[in-house]
Amino acid sequence: MSEDKKAKQNQLNIELDEKVAQGTYSNLAVINHSPSEFVVDFVNIMPGVPKSKVQSRIILTPQHAKRLLKALGDNVARFEQAHGEIKDYDKPPIPMNFGPTGQA
Repeated sequence: MSEDKKAKQNQLNIELDEKVAQGTYSNLAVINHSPSEFVVDFVNIMPGVPKSKVQSRIILTPQHAKRLLKALGDNVARFEQAHGEIKDYDKPPIPMNFGPTGQA
């Protein structure tokens, strides 16, 4: 089998519909876990609004969570190399004492 044919067989065809392509803004991620999964809830907190809804929930296996951690780390490093250090707050601008706590 030729190399081109092998490469085509190993390609992954990912479809991105128009609504999903628009994205959903999130300025908070709440992460919980169990022995078998990681749950990441993406929330949009707005100033002066006392209640917010989860905009999107992603459920990952522990292996995929670790791969995501590595991929995000690699991408942040490349971004900072190109654009400079991303500044972080000393203290989160929103209270972090809400919602369920993670389970080990």
